[in-house]
Amino acid sequence: MTETNPEGATPLPLAGIRVVEVAHYVAVPAAGCLLADLGADVVKVEVPPRGEVYRRSRPRYAGYESSFPENPAFHMDNQGKRSIALDLTDAGARDALLRILARADVFVTNLLPGRRKKYGLDHDTLLARHPRLVMGAISGYGLGGDEADRPAFDYAAYWARTGMMDVMRDAGQRPSLQRPGIGDHAAASNLVCAILAALRLRDATGEGRYVETSLLQTGLHVLGNDVALALATREPVKRHDRDRAPNPLWNSYPVAGDRWLLLVMIESDRYWAPLCRAIERPDLLADARFEDALARADHAGALVRELERTFSGRSLEAWTPRLEAEGLIWSPVRTLVEAIDDPQARAMGYFRELEHPDAGGFTTVGPPFRMQGVELGHGPAIAPVDSDAEEILREAGLDDAEIARLRGR
Repeated sequence: MTETNPEGATPLPLAGIRVVEVAHYVAVPAAGCLLADLGADVVKVEVPPRGEVYRRSRPRYAGYESSFPENPAFHMDNQGKRSIALDLTDAGARDALLRILARADVFVTNLLPGRRKKYGLDHDTLLARHPRLVMGAISGYGLGGDEADRPAFDYAAYWARTGMMDVMRDAGQRPSLQRPGIGDHAAASNLVCAILAALRLRDATGEGRYVETSLLQTGLHVLGNDVALALATREPVKRHDRDRAPNPLWNSYPVAGDRWLLLVMIESDRYWAPLCRAIERPDLLADARFEDALARADHAGALVRELERTFSGRSLEAWTPRLEAEGLIWSPVRTLVEAIDDPQARAMGYFRELEHPDAGGFTTVGPPFRMQGVELGHGPAIAPVDSDAEEILREAGLDDAEIARLRGR
């Protein structure tokens, strides 16, 4: 069961809410994890008897030297849940799932619509049986249209299909592959938002309902600034060119030691003098080519070259106190190994410690928000596959003989 807050603390907001999850890989499990972080009791139904493939994708399969026995990303998105394995091709397993769902407030899935219908898990069927149920789903392209049953990962539906893969590159550069789970985690947050709204409506009306998002919809929303411009102008996106950035104070620059930093002074006139002081270039302030934002845009290539030459003369360690002293908006371009030791992230508790019977203690990522007076997401790591099966089945009302038949004993 998901742990509650320490004694005397504010109750977790979803305490007493029961969630059943039939999903694999990232997007819907990540949503289920956020619901568990908020205090819901989340039962994860792993459809393959051995547990889902994503659980078994060890770091060594991707070329890491780590001996971690399962997938750390799986545990990030499934902590705080209970596990049961059910083969939904078996009628007895489907019946057991329906009995588990009879106690649920929320059902979340990423099964394609055709499979939901095949197993009697489509929202029309479930809401007819359980009118107070809130059902949430994430798919690649949405429930309607010609592509409802089209399989997808976020690489395709969120990254490439939305135009994001094309715009997320500088002029003259080839498209690159996104990192794992980026679109999935964005879609997870969207689904949780919709589920919470549906629960609020159920409190008011007594009626459950179906809510969904898709990877395509999420990608278009995340890329919304560019999408809105494209919708209004029907013009190609203005791609960033760091060698001739219209605002050279909003650009990346190499520094000594083969590292980079990023300036983000969007209000360039406000920060122009402080930047020149920080980099010890008073001559740039006196240069008429750079006297204001428009002049700097007209001579962007020349200014980018000046800044690049100056920044490349010192290391990140040398630049940091100079840029900080002037209150500039900037960041070092961190490696991921550096980012996980970020002092601010550590001070804010953005990571958490988990214990696992096979992996021992390890650190993972916590929920993406905080709530005053509430300690979110202190549940345990998800246990080995199917480890909570008998407890879950007994709660659903199955007796010893039914459990024995289902478990093949």
